[in-house]
Amino acid sequence: MTVLLYIGITLATIAGMEFVAWAAHKYLMHGLLWTWHEDHHRPHHEEDGFFEKNDLFFLVFAIPSAASYILGLNVEGLFWLLFVGIGISIYGLIYFLIHDVYIHRRFSWFRQLDNKYSRAILRAHGHHHAVTEKDGCESFGLLVVDDKYFGKRSEWDKKGETKAKA
Repeated sequence: MTVLLYIGITLATIAGMEFVAWAAHKYLMHGLLWTWHEDHHRPHHEEDGFFEKNDLFFLVFAIPSAASYILGLNVEGLFWLLFVGIGISIYGLIYFLIHDVYIHRRFSWFRQLDNKYSRAILRAHGHHHAVTEKDGCESFGLLVVDDKYFGKRSEWDKKGETKAKA
């Protein structure tokens, strides 16, 4: 029974992290910490180097994960926190593989996934990046994609063009 509880904590944390990431993206990255995120909405050139200021957000999520590992392994009664840390780490790996590898092609590990879901993720993220300013963006999540991005481009693109020009 305990094993199932720990698996459940890990899976719930992975699922919950999508909403934590959405809120952090909308309210921190496009808010108080826009100075870190802004370069991610601008064209990236080879002479800019490999890293962006936006990559600092790795630490924002790595610190609570590491703290969960440390507390879970060292404080009596908090062993369950280890599995929260594992869940955050797994979500971070998923985010890295989808966002940095698949969407932004920072590594050439995946050439092209081609199914409705992967196309919807690309469309939603592309729509988000169509706006290069702090305000006016939508689609802040990564894995949970609005139904409109599963349709044909003409069904949602007109709204995106309007927002991008505004």
